[in-house]
Amino acid sequence: MSFLADMGQPAARRDEVVDKDWWRGAVIYQIYPRSYQDSNGDGIGDLPGIIHRIDHIARLGVDAIWISPFFRSPMLDFGYDVSDYRDIDPMFGTLEDFDALVEHAHGHGIKVLIDLVLSHTSEQHAWFKESRSSRDNARADWYVWADAKPDGTPPNNWLSIFGGSAWEWDGERMQYYLHNFLAEQPDLNFHNIEVQDALLDVARYWLDRGVDGFRLDTVNFYVHDKYLRDNPPLAPEFQNENTAPAVNPYNFQDHLYDKTQPENLDFLRRLRGVMEEYPAITSVGEVGESQRGMETQRDYTAGDDLLHMAYDFDFLGSVYPSGSRIREVLERFDRIVSEGWACWAFSNHDVVRYSSRWHLSEPARKLYAALLMCMKGTVCLYQGEELGLTEAYVRYEELQDPYGKRFWPKFKGRDGCRTPMPWSTERNGGFSDVTPWLPVAVEHIDRAVTVQEQDAQSILNFYRAFIDFRKGHPTLAKGDFDIARADDAVLCLVRSHEGKRVCCVFNLTDQTQTADLPDGAWRQDQAAPFETRLDDRTVTLPPWQAFFAVGEREH
Repeated sequence: MSFLADMGQPAARRDEVVDKDWWRGAVIYQIYPRSYQDSNGDGIGDLPGIIHRIDHIARLGVDAIWISPFFRSPMLDFGYDVSDYRDIDPMFGTLEDFDALVEHAHGHGIKVLIDLVLSHTSEQHAWFKESRSSRDNARADWYVWADAKPDGTPPNNWLSIFGGSAWEWDGERMQYYLHNFLAEQPDLNFHNIEVQDALLDVARYWLDRGVDGFRLDTVNFYVHDKYLRDNPPLAPEFQNENTAPAVNPYNFQDHLYDKTQPENLDFLRRLRGVMEEYPAITSVGEVGESQRGMETQRDYTAGDDLLHMAYDFDFLGSVYPSGSRIREVLERFDRIVSEGWACWAFSNHDVVRYSSRWHLSEPARKLYAALLMCMKGTVCLYQGEELGLTEAYVRYEELQDPYGKRFWPKFKGRDGCRTPMPWSTERNGGFSDVTPWLPVAVEHIDRAVTVQEQDAQSILNFYRAFIDFRKGHPTLAKGDFDIARADDAVLCLVRSHEGKRVCCVFNLTDQTQTADLPDGAWRQDQAAPFETRLDDRTVTLPPWQAFFAVGEREH
């Protein structure tokens, strides 16, 4: 794809009529490239493999794809340890492959978001190699360095997400450096304006190549407390597994100083300024913050000069999403993040797949998929979610994730949600002709794309039908919401937008339920892929079924 252009922008975009608000209510499909499709027979998915499967993505009907990191990397954390921000790791392909992917996606009307990992790099990055070489080189202050305490221990009590101290001793500089994740992932020093400038240039580089936005990894970890104050302990009743698994001592601290610092907002404004130089870019921030998650989302998305949206974690945990739980989360978000826009997800590459996490039957998976796409906000679907994949069991001998190796067996890591996509009943599910980097789960073969395409009632065809149904109702994508009923049996949402209303009633049980419609004139929408019956104003819902009606907003 040629991207020579005036003003540093792709030629194809200059005269394009764009919708700067396209992201609001979009359905985004996350691709973990290592596990999507192997095109060259090395057992690892790659960018040409995504191109090969672009028709599947287009048929699904999503608005955008988010591609997990594919930058050059030693792969100790599978791409989240970047050694070169401006190149593709050879295992994934080339820059020309990436350009071709963007061109193919755009040709199908699909936007492309990439995963920017700005808080830290790999220790193999040229910046860090120079920084650690001495205390007076040009990049000496590009990372977070600190002297040991007089007794040789780390500068403070900060802990790593991956367990243990967040400080690693470096014998070259005779100092500690900060790493919020692996010791091989040193944290950049955002108090240095040169670091910020370099990272903004990275964003421009990919925007010039045609990307439509960024998923910003660990966006609240960018800035640390420059005084390196100790974190206080966290009361036991507030310790949970939203930020880290329960076995991890990271949960024992209240992370007041190692992340989520006020100076972070200044950098986010600078980053938004870069994005505003381009026609219709969006940003999704991953806010890793258990105690003040929604407050941080509020702060990071307020107004029109920060992030467009923040990635919410409330439905990525183990708490079952009953009607009352969903009400609590949605209303709390609407109350706290009043100026912001939500990005909801049930699964991603870091958590147990939701069908296993919540022990859902096949009908329940369909019901919750529809519910996700009826909540106010943008939606993120994770690859394989459209197939109803369960969490795969990966033996310790086959484990790849350093997080799982660190805390096995109480925490088995993230490999179970990262196993390869099953495309067919052929060898390795059609993912690769050779042994893949993670095993294809045997139970996933029966859920392969080719199998489900032959079944009109499959969850794959349900996802396609419901995304199409959602597109037929802009109210579901962009509207406000009210909750007419929320209990363990039934959830009733009323979405409203530009004079139109959609009533969404969900049976959250395996028993038949009835529900009365809210006040107003309603007409059942027969296009919804569910089986329900309306008698006057009472809806009869079979187990795990939903009902949809449309009406005008009452004045």
